[in-house]
Amino acid sequence: MESHEVMREVLKSTSAKQIASDMNLSLSLIYKWAEKPDPEAMTASYNPLDRMDQLTQSTRDLRLIHWLCQRTGGFFIRNPKTHHSHPDYLIPATNGVVQEFADLLAVIASAAADNHIDEGEARKIRARWEELKRSTETFVSCCEAGNFKKLESVASAEAARPTLV
Repeated sequence: MESHEVMREVLKSTSAKQIASDMNLSLSLIYKWAEKPDPEAMTASYNPLDRMDQLTQSTRDLRLIHWLCQRTGGFFIRNPKTHHSHPDYLIPATNGVVQEFADLLAVIASAAADNHIDEGEARKIRARWEELKRSTETFVSCCEAGNFKKLESVASAEAARPTLV
C-alpha cells in the first residue's frame, strides 16, 4: 500500500480537521497527503510517511523505526529473509524456536530469582524476547512458504519410530 493510500484509509476513520488542529497545519495539507504524489514536485506538502521512509533509507538506521514503534506502544521486528525455503530448514528452525524460548525463560528466571527485576535485567529479557520473535517469525514464514507439510511428515515418521526404554 502506498503512503497516500494509507492516509486516505486513515482519513476514513479520523477527522482531518482534528489532525490539522493537533498538528497546527492546514486542512488542505492533510488532504494533500491522501493524494497520489507528483514525483516531480517534492514540496513541503510531501507526505510525512514518505519522508520517514526516505529518512530511514538515507540513514539505514533502524533506530528511527524502533523509536516510532516504541512511541506507539509496540516494537519493530524485521521480516526474515526467505532464502531458507528448503523444507529441511524447518527442523532446525523448530529447534531454534524452542531453544530461544528456553533461553528467554532462563533469563526471566535468573532475573526474577530475587523477586526484583532491575533495568539491566529488563534489557536482557527484552533482547531475548526479540530473538525469540525473530526465530518464530522465520519459522512461520517458512511454513507459509509451503514447507509445513514436510515438517509434519518428518514429525509423524519420528513419532512412529520405536523408542528405546
